[in-house]
Parts: sequence; C-alpha cells; structure tokens
Amino acid sequence: MTKSKWIFIILFFSLSMLSFDRLIDITDASKNSHFSEKVNLALRRTAHHLLKASGDSTSQIEPVKMLDERSFKIRLERNFTYDLLPKLLEESFKIHQIDNVYDVSVLDCNDGELTLGYNSFDFKKDKNVPCIGRQQDKTCYDLQITFAKKPIQNSPKPMWLIPLWGLFITGFIFWNRKATQVKTESEIINQKEVSESISFGNSNFDFTNQTLFSGNVQHNLTYREAKLLRLFVNNQNQLLERDFILKSVWEDEGITVGRSLDVFVSRLRKMLSSDSTVQIVTLHGVGYKLVSL
Repeated sequence: MTKSKWIFIILFFSLSMLSFDRLIDITDASKNSHFSEKVNLALRRTAHHLLKASGDSTSQIEPVKMLDERSFKIRLERNFTYDLLPKLLEESFKIHQIDNVYDVSVLDCNDGELTLGYNSFDFKKDKNVPCIGRQQDKTCYDLQITFAKKPIQNSPKPMWLIPLWGLFITGFIFWNRKATQVKTESEIINQKEVSESISFGNSNFDFTNQTLFSGNVQHNLTYREAKLLRLFVNNQNQLLERDFILKSVWEDEGITVGRSLDVFVSRLRKMLSSDSTVQIVTLHGVGYKLVSL
C-alpha cells in the first residue's frame, strides 16, 4: 500500500472518531434538555393546581428556574395547602414519565430559610410525608426540587469501535478496485429514502409522505396535521398536556394559539373516524390522549 493511502486512512479514521464522539455529546445534551423541559411542565402543572386549590385561578405562574442539572425552583406568591403538594407533585411527574428520586424543599422567599420539606421516597413508601398539617405563616414561598442524582448520565464512549473502524477502513481501501458501475433503474429506486411508516389500530401513517390510511380511506395531511399525528402515535395511550403538545408541534412558528390545537385535533378525529379501534380522548382542561385498542 502506498504512503498516500496510509495518510488517507489515518486522516479519515481520525475525522470519523471525532465526528462520532461529537454525535454522542450532542445526543447526551438533547436528552438533558428534554428532561428539563418535562420537569418544567410538571412543576408548572403542580403550581397551577396548588394556586387553584387556594382560590387563585388568575395569577400568573412564575417561570421555572433551573439552578443546575439536578435542581429546579418555582415561586408561589401566596400561601398554598402543603398537604396537597406530595400527591400533586408525584402525579405531575408521573404524567411526564419522571421517576427519579427527589427532595422537596419549601423555602422562605425572603431569606431562603427551609420551612417545610420531604423526600419522595417517604411518599412512595406509605403515602405520608413529614410536616403534613403544619400551618404556614408566610405569603411567598420557593418550591425547590432536587433530584438525587444526575438525571441523564453521559453515554459511555464505545472505545471498542476504534480498532473495528480501523480494520474496516484498512480492508476497504486494500481490496477496493477502481471500476465504473452502471446502476440500473431498480437499483436507483431501492436507494430512495425509506418512508417513516407507523401502524396503529387498523390505520397506517406515513409521516414522510404525510399520508394517513384509516380503515380503507386515504387522507393527505398538511405538515402540521402530520406533525401532530406523529406526536400522538409515538405516545399512544399516554396523556399529553396541552402546553406540551403546543410546544412540540407549534414551537417553530414562534407563537402558539391554544384554539389551533382544538381545531387540528378535530380534523384528525374526522380522518380517523373510519377506524373504530382508534380514538383521540379529551381530558378537559388538561390535554389529549390517543387510545389504540
């Protein structure tokens, strides 16, 4: 093998490993970002129901602050019923599929002093936590959640791939012969991108071509209809909150309108009406769930 080919192998191998390592880092960052989004939604839901139970259904809920990769905080500008907190918080985390162990701290807004708190293990063990029934004498509290360990662990770097990649590239260059290959029409067709096709109930959804086959009826979907249906199909039999759906489907427009979601769900229901094994269920005031029998 010539010197130039060896140089090519080394350069190609080095760039491949750098790209692979970068891809792993990007994937880890994406997972951490998705976790923080779910925690954000869960805490906002909890704050909403706590304020509502205290007779406040109009005040604006403060943004959730991410203190670090394990800690999140949301402010409540009035007294709330502490006894409702454990069940509401656990319920919110369950909706968003968060099962990490966590500490709950209720802090005084003015001096950060811990007034109430517990660990989620106490509630999961016997549905009871410390400080239940105690009176609150402040009007402003910070609800802080700290997870016991880093939610998303960095993916281990598969170093065993290094020699495997080296052998593959070396063997490919060594045995490669220069030749002109004429591709037949069938070969070109086979190389086209495979459509993302998903089956559910008696329906089939092709996201790439934005086509839905419901029963024996074919429907051509708009981009937004296809994006919404894919979110439902990928989360079958799971309750999706309105805020989460709007953020997932309409966020790229820079603005979300709640009424748009209702209109699009109505359109999908009509398209799926010929498939009796599938329905989109509404949980008023919370969100939607695609049920597939």
